[in-house]
Amino acid sequence: MTRRVVITADDLGREPATTDVIAGLLAEGHVSATTLICVSPEADRAAARVRELGVVPRVHVTLTSERGLPRWRPLNGGASLADPDGTLSDDPMVLGARGEAGDVIGEADAQLRWMRERGAAPVAADSHAGTLYGLHGRSWLAEALEWCARHGLAFRLPRDPEPYFGGPLPPPLAAAHERAVAYADALGVAIPRTIATNRRTAADLGGYERLRDDYLRRLAALPEGTSELFLHPSSEDAVTGPDGVVRTWEARLLRDPVWLDALRSEDVEVVPGWWP
Repeated sequence: MTRRVVITADDLGREPATTDVIAGLLAEGHVSATTLICVSPEADRAAARVRELGVVPRVHVTLTSERGLPRWRPLNGGASLADPDGTLSDDPMVLGARGEAGDVIGEADAQLRWMRERGAAPVAADSHAGTLYGLHGRSWLAEALEWCARHGLAFRLPRDPEPYFGGPLPPPLAAAHERAVAYADALGVAIPRTIATNRRTAADLGGYERLRDDYLRRLAALPEGTSELFLHPSSEDAVTGPDGVVRTWEARLLRDPVWLDALRSEDVEVVPGWWP
């Protein structure tokens, strides 16, 4: 068995600058996959950009807006997903308190259909801001796995969650995760061995080198099998607040010779997906 990793640039279509940065990284071969936000006004242009590169994004099921951007609207208009003005809340906790399973899956269907109608047939899905997993209240993980099984999609659910969470899960969460992995296996939904990303702010990190060192450590610790590292590269002026700095650092990391040398020396094969 060998170690493989999917290097994913999340949030294609978030806004124009992020689209351009991700398209550049794909063209240069520095990322092996991307995920598309279908509810953004930028989505059509983003889908066309990566289509030119021969890349099919995963569907990044998006149920919340982003702070600092004009609010997005659901494609399916599910009542429990939207604020009174018809837009998606930018607070995942609001969605977690009010979202109904039928509206969540109806919106996932609409976003998948949107991609297919534009000639992109994704083979995997994941959850923008982690809203499907119950990290912000109500969980729709079982419904999401059933939805993936119906459509023949793989799903970003780590078989081993510790690298993402930074340690063992609390017992109730660990039990729920174990049930979800068993359900994915029973449904035949392909999932990665593990996943990892940066979850710290620029203030927490203190500088670019700390971010790079953390990703180098994560790379070295990848287990046998196929895992995923997902990042959110962009340009600093595309994202308000401290997150913009981190996104710029992640774009820099993916082109950093130290990182590229580590990929070679660690003997980790970069692949486009964790599914067969």
